[in-house]
Amino acid sequence: MDLLLGPAILCAIYALIVGIHIVLPARRVEGYATHEVTGAPLPYRLNGVWVTALVLGGCAVGSLGGIWEWTVLYDHRWSSLAAACVLGVVLSLAAVTRQPPAHTRFVRDLFLGRRLNLQWGRGHVDAKMLLYLLGAALLALHVVSFCAAHIEWAGLAASTGVLLHGALLVWFVFDYLIFERVHLYTYDLFAERLGLKLIWGCLAFYPFFYVVGLWSVVATPLPTPSPAWCVMAAAVFFSGWMLSRGANLQKYTFKRDPAATFLGWIPPRILTDGSRTLLCSGFWARARHINYLGEILMASGLALAIGDPARPGPWLYPLYYILLLVPRERDDDRRCAEKYGALWAEYRTRVPWRIIPRVY
Repeated sequence: MDLLLGPAILCAIYALIVGIHIVLPARRVEGYATHEVTGAPLPYRLNGVWVTALVLGGCAVGSLGGIWEWTVLYDHRWSSLAAACVLGVVLSLAAVTRQPPAHTRFVRDLFLGRRLNLQWGRGHVDAKMLLYLLGAALLALHVVSFCAAHIEWAGLAASTGVLLHGALLVWFVFDYLIFERVHLYTYDLFAERLGLKLIWGCLAFYPFFYVVGLWSVVATPLPTPSPAWCVMAAAVFFSGWMLSRGANLQKYTFKRDPAATFLGWIPPRILTDGSRTLLCSGFWARARHINYLGEILMASGLALAIGDPARPGPWLYPLYYILLLVPRERDDDRRCAEKYGALWAEYRTRVPWRIIPRVY
């Protein structure tokens, strides 16, 4: 029976998130992606931050009323992870098998997907944004649950590093949801298809792996990091946040209004061949993917926050970003070279650094 409790809780949480997202009022906006037939911008309803806040608030009320234990997600983490993996695979198969092939091999179609966008009710629900919301809200719940489990296990010896790690990770989730509209202008929303990478990634990998640092230290005695160490770890994290959020906001601002000055003082200097345009000022004059550096720094700050840098578990998260983003930068560079031709070659001359200014 205990093996079924984790999957039951997981499905109940996902159903709750979907239900609140559908019924809760939302901001209606147009995205960067376009309809495959009409070419019109796709409509979206954005209420992710309020959905997640309500889910967390409801769990808090349930905990105070004695009907919910914060540690339950940690206690049933393995069975709920197995259920999330199965659900991700089943939904990926359902999404792919009903669509015509997009690649020559089915395995490639299954992983990368076939259909570009899927919406219901004239944009009332968008599949991609719902998937990201499910992953983000469950990740926030996991963070609180794992921190609660550590406090229950360690008592007065609970590590401030674990709590700092949890607080920074919750910031990461809510920052994404607050700037939900910016995400509509990122590559995965307007270019990636609905396959295993996106569906399984949001339902299983995102909410379970991103908490791997906490997962590895919940029931472990840890040294208490000094205040100076905590400040240093937070500084690394927020330095990365400023790079990642700043770069993405600048690109979002440029796509919305190419003539707009970002933050009131960064002019939109561009390269153009008359029909295509590349932004090459501000963050995008420092490195061609400086936002990737920001993501890696945030992950490193989270690992450092634990306060035991010799422990390998918390470093799996930044290692994942390095393994993901370095090859992605190479792939994106090739794609941009094919798309922009001589214009991209000029941009590479002006901005020679790939990710880290003056280093790489």
